[in-house]
Amino acid sequence: MQLSFPTVIATLAAVFAVATPAAAQACAEANRFGVVTISPTTLSPGETFTVTANFSCAVQFGVNPEFTDYYIEVPVGNNGFEPPILLARRTLNPSSATPLLDSFTTQLPFALYFNASYVVVLDTTYPVNGTNGSPYSVVGSVDIPITIL
Repeated sequence: MQLSFPTVIATLAAVFAVATPAAAQACAEANRFGVVTISPTTLSPGETFTVTANFSCAVQFGVNPEFTDYYIEVPVGNNGFEPPILLARRTLNPSSATPLLDSFTTQLPFALYFNASYVVVLDTTYPVNGTNGSPYSVVGSVDIPITIL
């Protein structure tokens, strides 16, 4: 039995589609350390806002978060007078009903803000195994822009 060229191509495409892991199909590399969202994204000091982090893709990449730190930072052009502002330090609970989600409401601190671009940075701390099999912790980060009035 001889297959036509289009049939061979279609068959190979179907095989590769089935053999490709779901993580590679659904999750971008940029989501390796979590996906953070802020609502609302335009804030004034004293206003409350909600921070949500989703670690579904992170886990598919082998990143199993233990701790999360959330900061407000100036990503570029920081002249040294704008240190990061810690919003929250949290420990994820793997036995919770939603172990891959972290959500909280906080207030934008009454700090001295300059006419600059700001981001909320999510630092995700997770364990990896050393060359002898013993675990140690590493940190990966993602950020999302916010506007401070």
